[in-house]
Amino acid sequence: MTKFTSFFCCFVLLMLSCNQTETSKFDISVTFNETVSPKNKDGRLLLMLSTDDSKEPRFQINDGLNTQLIFGMDVDNMAPGASISFDESIFGYPYPSLKEVPPGEYNVQALLHVYETFNLSTGHTVKLPMDNGEGQHWNTSPGNLYSKQFKITVGENGIDKVSVVMDQIIPPIPEPEDTEWIKHIKIKSEKLSEFYGRDMYLGAHVLLPKGFEEHPEAKYPLMVFHGHFPSDFGGFRTTPPDPNLEPEYSERFDLEGYNIIQQQEAYDFYKRWNEPDFPRFLIIEIQHPTPYYDDSYAVNSASQGPYGDAITYELIPYIEKEFQGMGEGWSRFLYGGSTGGWEALAVQVKYPDEYNGCFAACPDPIDFRAYCLTNIYEDDNAYYYDSEHKQLEVPSHRDYLGDIQSTLRQGNHLELVLGDKSRSGQQWDIWEATYSPQGDDGYPVRIWDKMTGDIDHEVAEYWKENYDLRHILERDWDKLGPKLRGKIHIYCGDMDNYYLNNAVYLMEDFLESTTEPYYDGEVLYGDRAEHCWNGDPELPNAISRLRYNSMYVPKIMKRIAESAPKGADLTSWRYR
Repeated sequence: MTKFTSFFCCFVLLMLSCNQTETSKFDISVTFNETVSPKNKDGRLLLMLSTDDSKEPRFQINDGLNTQLIFGMDVDNMAPGASISFDESIFGYPYPSLKEVPPGEYNVQALLHVYETFNLSTGHTVKLPMDNGEGQHWNTSPGNLYSKQFKITVGENGIDKVSVVMDQIIPPIPEPEDTEWIKHIKIKSEKLSEFYGRDMYLGAHVLLPKGFEEHPEAKYPLMVFHGHFPSDFGGFRTTPPDPNLEPEYSERFDLEGYNIIQQQEAYDFYKRWNEPDFPRFLIIEIQHPTPYYDDSYAVNSASQGPYGDAITYELIPYIEKEFQGMGEGWSRFLYGGSTGGWEALAVQVKYPDEYNGCFAACPDPIDFRAYCLTNIYEDDNAYYYDSEHKQLEVPSHRDYLGDIQSTLRQGNHLELVLGDKSRSGQQWDIWEATYSPQGDDGYPVRIWDKMTGDIDHEVAEYWKENYDLRHILERDWDKLGPKLRGKIHIYCGDMDNYYLNNAVYLMEDFLESTTEPYYDGEVLYGDRAEHCWNGDPELPNAISRLRYNSMYVPKIMKRIAESAPKGADLTSWRYR
């Protein structure tokens, strides 16, 4: 061998060694063992890194300034003991690649968000995360696999080979127990079961009125409190606050001892519920999580199925039959905030004869010309403002002073890490899963490219005709107006954290311009109020948000007096 040949061989070996180092220095392998599951798994495999020792990394991922790091990929048929590698090619948030993670010491943790296979009635086969009683949260969903956290070091040259073993499984969640006041029901929905190709269920927590057992002759009006997945009926407590409860600080409201305030408000509601002059109602909170989110948005949709019909025509009649409800449209009322605010208004619009009034607080966008800060019909890109020479990101969250915590691009990129094909279980994806047409692959069609933000205006037109509530009202007012007169009530803070007030302004412009007939409802704003102001100008939102179940009752009673049909039962439920 010549000196040149020897030198050349050494050079090649050195280059190969460098290349091996280059491809392996960001390599973290993840496995799960047979002790947690002997079966192969589909799902979203997530790898998390955290510099914060206060809790597990899986509880530190968010869209705010204090988020920790996460990377994600799909896995199909992952076998026990099989090793899956995270390298610099795997997309992450807030750093798009492991190679951009700063040097330092981190807690590392892995989690597999398990997917199940659904054979939809549309002919599509899709893989989705089934809710398992937790309200569709990837970090607490029973059956998901995860590892214990441990320390690793990210050096100047990257990450030495690290093996992470998922040897833990999230346990089942106990069902809530019935009490004297609160009953829990669960029914199989024939409509949803047909759509999903498997048994699907709807649930509800039912608050009974005082004297329910003593008055079998009474028939009751129904109040439907829409909102995110409720583990039990909230805000109702039959005993005073726990005297041993340690006060907790609420960062959101800047209040010390907010947990004690919550318990006191719940007890105060119990006392009001029992007052002689308080009307006797049924109140329900619905459990309707889907494979895409913690609730369905209570309307029919192409990818989620006929949740609107299932709730209105299956669940609510069942509850009214079981618990002496009147079972008539004039006796049903809708209310809620944020997601629940949109649902209250949307259900009233979609089912105008089945409900007699909605009270929609801080609703999700009700006019897609103000889809938060994006006009999906005219803007070309959701992530950046239109400019020839400057790139400025669109914000997505502010405080009442206008300080920004996150941008639209950042929030959507986090969702893309948590799950592709609208499967993140987060806010932008559930809007897409609800409003979009179903794609050829069986999943919702993107309203915009998740990486770039480029808007698909054909999809936007589908959204407009089916779910833009202001457009639907304006388009169909000649038919809907007479049915909805006096039924629409909307409330929003003018400094809503998610800019939801912008769409409310546009809705108000339309409603106040209607004359045939005039809508005869109300739209009110909270001065400098953040999300989720719900219509009380006297109390701070920290308190008023705890009074949903009683604050609209006077307006509901007024509505009943004005609109109940001749011969309606206005007495059997007004006992003292």
